[in-house]
Amino acid sequence: MTVRVRFAPSPTGMFHVGGARSALQNWIYAKQQGGVFVLRIEDTDAARNKPEWTEGILSALEWIGIERTSYEGPHFQSENAHEHRAAAQRLYDAGRAYYCDCTREDVQARTGSQHSGYDGYHRDRGLGPGEGRALRFRTPDEGETVVVDLIRGEPTFENKLIEDFVIARGDGSPVFLLANVVDDMVMGITHVIRAEEHLPNTPKQQLLWAALGAEPPIWAHVPVVVNEKRQKLSKRRDKVALEAYRDEGYLADAMRNYLMLLGWAPSGDREIVPWSVIEEEFRLESVNPSPAFFDEKKLRAFNGEYIRALSADDFVAACQPWLTGTSTIAPPPWQPDEFDPAVFAAVAPLAQTRIAVLSEIVPNVDFLFLATPTIDEAAWAKAMKEGSAELLDAAISAFEALPSWEAEAIKAALEAVGAERGLKLGKAQAPVRVAVTGRTVGLPLFESLEVLGRERALTRLRAARVRLV
Repeated sequence: MTVRVRFAPSPTGMFHVGGARSALQNWIYAKQQGGVFVLRIEDTDAARNKPEWTEGILSALEWIGIERTSYEGPHFQSENAHEHRAAAQRLYDAGRAYYCDCTREDVQARTGSQHSGYDGYHRDRGLGPGEGRALRFRTPDEGETVVVDLIRGEPTFENKLIEDFVIARGDGSPVFLLANVVDDMVMGITHVIRAEEHLPNTPKQQLLWAALGAEPPIWAHVPVVVNEKRQKLSKRRDKVALEAYRDEGYLADAMRNYLMLLGWAPSGDREIVPWSVIEEEFRLESVNPSPAFFDEKKLRAFNGEYIRALSADDFVAACQPWLTGTSTIAPPPWQPDEFDPAVFAAVAPLAQTRIAVLSEIVPNVDFLFLATPTIDEAAWAKAMKEGSAELLDAAISAFEALPSWEAEAIKAALEAVGAERGLKLGKAQAPVRVAVTGRTVGLPLFESLEVLGRERALTRLRAARVRLV
């Protein structure tokens, strides 16, 4: 048997990090088993589907390493509409499904409760197809449905507690439960690896597989991904779009390493590991069924480690989208002709050790490529205390007198200026840093001044001195 797994997202919005985790798990499992990874776009929600969302899915998968040539598809669920309808008809013809025209209000009126499920009212009334009549699956009255799950063991569901669920709407269009099963049957899917939220649907789908005369796939329901409050990640509340992390400057290698740790861990006391280790060691049976906490702070720390591990050339290349702008990344505050690649290359090693996401490169280096620095007013107020004007005057004089404009010489000069005023270097350099860069934090000051150049640095110090008058 050739293992065939599938990833089946809907093109109705940005790509969810939980979906990315499931895609990676499916992809790795297929590779480990010498199997096939199938991409199926579930596009039957015509009102919400957009072609750009489909392209977004393909692009996001490619970003995390699932290249377009490495899978079968994309297939589109809408292409199987005739198969869905045929399956619904087969179930009806075999007496495994029946028509019902009950509304939710009708059920509530009969049961006296808004929380009760469907009561089987039309099971044996012989209602035929017609406008506004949904098709319901006739669930068994007795017995149990056992779901064999590689992660969760054998969850067992009493059939009498499973209501007769709808498999086709009043207009004849099949619902997710049936369409999903039929697609998997048609595509020969052998293993379904998906999020825990689908587990309640599984006994219903397993009953459909049996009623359609086929063996169900092997199931594996991976843990739900939650936020710091242990709530399921929500598009409306949480930062969940993979594209947002990509455009903020998270590296693909860091992201996919972190995603694979949501419910699983490699051997030994380690988390940051080469992808080859993950591909070799990952086992579905070792996935923890408990909810997995998506810790953005931890992801950020991960990303910082990956950034620092880049070669100097790779770091410079990785920063380029934020230095120029793209269709999804805003352009930097300087004009293109103000940017000097050689200047950036000179300070890149200083920035590489200090940023956690690539977008942070812009505020760290913008002072080098702007005619005047963008002053952070809070930083100005904090740094420009009493005596700052005199300190700047002394710094200007000391810098003008330097025989060479090098970081160590600049540092020694400012250190002497501070000592004359009873200030340690940290206090003495604060007004200089804000005058030159506009901020209280950033790259090492003296190396930055060296790269900026003496004349530009002095011009900014003099401008700051005037502002203090």
